[in-house]
Amino acid sequence: MANLVIQGPSRLNGALSVHGAKNSTLPLMAATLLCDGECVLHNCPQLSDVDASTRILRHLGCKVIREGSTVTVDARNAQYWDIPDALMREMRSSIVFLGAIINRMHKATLSFPGGCELGPRPIDLHLQALRKMGVLIEEDHGCLSCSVPEHLKGASIGLSFPSVGATENILLAAVCAEGITVVSNAAREPEICDLADFLNACGAKIHGVGDSTIIIEGVRHLSGCEHRVIPDRIAAATYLSAAAVTGGDIELKDVVPAHLLPVLPVFEESGCEVSVDQNRIRLKAPDRLSRVKSIRTMPYPGFPTDAQAPIMTMTCLAKGTSIFVENIFESRYKHVGELLRLGANIKVEGRVAIVEGVERLSGAPVEAADLRGGAALVVAGLAAGGITRVGGIHHIDRGYENIEDSFKTLGAEIKRI
Repeated sequence: MANLVIQGPSRLNGALSVHGAKNSTLPLMAATLLCDGECVLHNCPQLSDVDASTRILRHLGCKVIREGSTVTVDARNAQYWDIPDALMREMRSSIVFLGAIINRMHKATLSFPGGCELGPRPIDLHLQALRKMGVLIEEDHGCLSCSVPEHLKGASIGLSFPSVGATENILLAAVCAEGITVVSNAAREPEICDLADFLNACGAKIHGVGDSTIIIEGVRHLSGCEHRVIPDRIAAATYLSAAAVTGGDIELKDVVPAHLLPVLPVFEESGCEVSVDQNRIRLKAPDRLSRVKSIRTMPYPGFPTDAQAPIMTMTCLAKGTSIFVENIFESRYKHVGELLRLGANIKVEGRVAIVEGVERLSGAPVEAADLRGGAALVVAGLAAGGITRVGGIHHIDRGYENIEDSFKTLGAEIKRI
C-alpha cells in the first residue's frame, strides 16, 4: 500500500486552484442516468469515488468517457437495475444511485453501501421517502429489492433530519414522478443546489432549493445538458487549515466563498487574516494561532462535519483550549488517537473533544482510518517537526485529487511512496 511521507514543518505559501466537489460530482453522475441525451460534466475531480461511480454507470449500461476533468455520460442504452455488492461497498455515496435507478427502470436491486466507517449512517430516511412515492422495498440480509408496481407518485415527505443523501434520492426519484412532491426539512447544502441546477437545466421543475422546503413538479422526461461542478468547499477548508497551522500565506482560486461562510469565522477567531474576492480566498496566518472557543458540527449552513478533523488539527498547535462537539456522526474522532502519536493533547468524552494546544508536534508513523481524518493527519504532518508517514491513503484518495501535488504547489515537502 502507498504512503505519504512528509518532511516538516513546512510554511505553506502560494496559490492553488480548488478541484471540483466530490459530494457534488457523485449525485450528478447518478442523475445522468435519467437523461435521454448526452450529459457533459466539467470540473470533475480525479478521485477513486468518481472512478467507482463511473464503473457503476458502465455496469448499468451507460457509455462513460473521461477526458481530463470532463466526464461525458450517455445513458440512452442503460438497461440494468442492479449494482453488484463489490461496487456498492467501494463508497458510502453509492446509495444515491437508488433513486435514479428506480426512476429510470422502475426497479432496483442493490446492497447496503460501504465507505468510511463513521458510525451508523442509516438509510431509513431514504427508504421511508421512496415508500411514500409508491416504491415497494424488501430488505433481506443487507440486500434491497425495490419495485414500482405502477408509476412513481408525488408525495408530501417530511424528513426527521435534513439528510443530504435522502434529499438527493428524493430529488432523483421525484423529477419524473406523477404529480408534485413536497420535501419538508430538506438538506440545504450547496451540493443539493448544484444537483437541482443540473436537473433543472435538463428540464426538471424544482423550486425552493437552498431553503428547507423543496417542491418538485414531475416531468415526463429529461434531456442531456452541459454542467460545471461546483468547487469542493471541504477541500478548500482543508487547505486553509494547513496554511493556518503552518503559519502560511496562501490564496485559493476557483472557490465559492459563500459556501465557506460557516468555516471562515473559525480562521478569523484563530488570528488569521482572511480576505475574500469573488472566486478567491486569501489566508495569512499569525506566527501562532489562538484557540477557537467552541465548534459544533451542524447541517448546512452550520459548521460542516467534514471540516471538523482538519480544523481540529489546526487547533492542536493553537494557544489555549478549543472545544469540538460532533453532532452528525458518532465515530468521527478516529483521527484523535493518531494525532496523539504526533504529540497532540486531546481528550474525548462521547461527542465532545477538548484540545489543549501544544507548542510543537513531532513526526511519527500514522494511519488514516477515514477520508477527512486522513486529510487531518496530512495537515498535522505538514506542521510537525521531522518525518511523518501517513498510511491508509486510499481513504484520502476518495476525496482529494493528488493531495501531495496540491501541497507541493504550496511549498510542502511531501511525496507518495
